[in-house]
Amino acid sequence: MMFRIDQKDSTTSARAGVLRTAHGDIPTPVFMPVGTAATVKGVLHRDLRTEIDAPVILANTYHLYLRPGTGIINSAGGVHRFMSWDRPVLTDSGGYQVFSLAANRKLTEEGAIFRSHIDGSKHLFTPERVVDIQRLLGSDIMMAFDECAPWPCDHRYALRSMELTHRWLDRCVDHYRKTEPLYGYEQMLFPIVQGAVYDDLRRASAGKAASMDMAGNAIGGLSVGEPAEVMYEMTEVVNSILPEEKPRYLMGVGTPANILESIARGVDMFDCVMPTRNGRNGMLFTRDGIINIRNRRWAEDLSPVDAGSDSEISRTYSKAYLRHLVISGEMLGAQIATIHNLAFYLTLVREARKKIVEGTFGPWKEETVKRISERA
Repeated sequence: MMFRIDQKDSTTSARAGVLRTAHGDIPTPVFMPVGTAATVKGVLHRDLRTEIDAPVILANTYHLYLRPGTGIINSAGGVHRFMSWDRPVLTDSGGYQVFSLAANRKLTEEGAIFRSHIDGSKHLFTPERVVDIQRLLGSDIMMAFDECAPWPCDHRYALRSMELTHRWLDRCVDHYRKTEPLYGYEQMLFPIVQGAVYDDLRRASAGKAASMDMAGNAIGGLSVGEPAEVMYEMTEVVNSILPEEKPRYLMGVGTPANILESIARGVDMFDCVMPTRNGRNGMLFTRDGIINIRNRRWAEDLSPVDAGSDSEISRTYSKAYLRHLVISGEMLGAQIATIHNLAFYLTLVREARKKIVEGTFGPWKEETVKRISERA
């Protein structure tokens, strides 16, 4: 596996690269649709390939461990065969889901004890167990087990949380190096940088992650409620320390504007539920701004959802028709809106990559952020 940087922008820290995996190359910058339970909600894989052209999707260790369970996925030959997806898959470690359970989990040095949100059964995630689960899933990119500190939290809590994440990281990497892939292809492990919104902790955590010399690195614990400018500041701090020659993954981010601003700060990989979740609720991201398709103003608008889109679906259906479907609660409305939003996100990062290669990313980013952030 290899990460190659093809071009760097001269006015920002943006980079255009390619991450090579056993299931295909991933051009970067890239947005990864979230397929938590081995499915991007409401989207056929055919449309993920053609309409959206997603080079990689994300699945979640916590959810797949609980249901359907690693046994059936292992019997199928890994998550790719289980879900009939032949492109790369990244699995989150489940840390964020475990820690979002709050009252239903307990942290110890050994790991995290939690109760299933499905049936209340009790489970233990340790750093070693999370590596084992991801080995069984067979994802191309695995994430180390970490604690995602809440926002806001004081420096003392953030420090303790970061130090626990670092001790768990040592165990994750040690176990990763002692174990082998189960399905005949290589898997990468990414450490996750934590440290909340504190400059000194972020620097320490980025240094720790870099010292593990893994294939890539992730930035966690941001986009959890802090102001966007603070997120950008922490991203800059972390990326000043993480190695340039390895991919950088900003977890859970975010709006189209967040993504472009973070690309400008040297991030290569993104994921977020926003395009799918907001799409199901009738919020559309377009080249001309953000649309709430439920608004009465679109009821008689027979123009395409997004005439300039790369997606045939976005060019085919009218705003009036999509509004009718969404207001009526028709499943097709959620499907069209979801596919449209994902196609918009993927087109946006592909265009960003093109601008980096051409040397025009900086001014293009400034103009595009303003335009796509407006309410249409």
